[in-house]
Amino acid sequence: MKLSAALLATLLCSASTSAQYFSQGWNPGQAVLNNEPNAVPAHAFDAPAKKEPAPAPPPPPPAAQGDEKPSMQREPTIMDKVLLSGPVSGFMGRFGFNATDLVTRSGKLPWDPRIPFITDENWQDIIVNEQLTEEEEKKRGWFLVITVTASGNSAVSKMVDEAFDDAFNTTLAAGDLLDLKWGRIDYIATTYLTTKWAIWTGPYLVHVMDRGQTLRFYRADRVRVTADIIRELLTEEIWRNTEPWSSNFAPGGKREWIMEFIAYYYWRIYTVMDKTPRFLLMIVSGAVASFVMRFLHKPSPEGAQQPAPQPNRAASAAKSTSESIAGSSTAVASDVSASPSKSKAKSRKAAKK
Repeated sequence: MKLSAALLATLLCSASTSAQYFSQGWNPGQAVLNNEPNAVPAHAFDAPAKKEPAPAPPPPPPAAQGDEKPSMQREPTIMDKVLLSGPVSGFMGRFGFNATDLVTRSGKLPWDPRIPFITDENWQDIIVNEQLTEEEEKKRGWFLVITVTASGNSAVSKMVDEAFDDAFNTTLAAGDLLDLKWGRIDYIATTYLTTKWAIWTGPYLVHVMDRGQTLRFYRADRVRVTADIIRELLTEEIWRNTEPWSSNFAPGGKREWIMEFIAYYYWRIYTVMDKTPRFLLMIVSGAVASFVMRFLHKPSPEGAQQPAPQPNRAASAAKSTSESIAGSSTAVASDVSASPSKSKAKSRKAAKK
């Protein structure tokens, strides 16, 4: 009895406190209402938990000034866009050429772009006319490499370029040689400077002082050039043991104007020819060669009387001498042949008597 009374009291309390859960039930045609906000259907399955994206890795620390390696990609030119177009790329593919590979390889610069290029146009502005005080002018030096790597046929020049770039990076990291600047000369694209300095091949290392008036040249294909050798040459000032170029054709020499004259006009001719399309150069050179060949093999004008050749007196005298010798030998032979017949006739007469 006590248990049943406790159960009845519990039911009354629950009815009085949770009366909102009692409903009239479901009638036919009535839509099923689901008032529970997080109700899950019986056939539902537990979806996998959504993974939160992993946090991005922290950016790498900035590299030191000497270890920084900037991008070596150039902006695509109009010719690159033409080669990568659909028709041109497909046409080249039929002949076994990959236009994308050609453009990619041509877009990679083989040199460190932090090292400035010294060209025929900026030589005067960068080195000769550099804004310096008197104290800075005495200490200012330039270390240049004349490279032929752009031609693609010199493995030695490529090694020298790599050693030059490594020495440049090491110098930046060490923070020494503050009065020395670095530069690169592309032999293929430079005419005035290389002609003025009488350099007809490469690679070369050049130490420049006194605003380009004191030059020291080092053939870089004679020994194995490394970054350590270049650093030792510069830090210990071993370059002072090399005598600067001091001939009559050197800067400040008596005949410097001859090299200036030749270099200037070589440069102008090269500039014009470099901007001229190649097919036009072939047409013009073929026309000039044809004109020269016709001029050299030009026939004599018609109607012109050529002088009669004069007889050679020595030849005629020799001919007459040979004829006279032949006549005398014939006469002697006839006499010799006639003598046996006379002796036979005398012997016959004697026999008759």
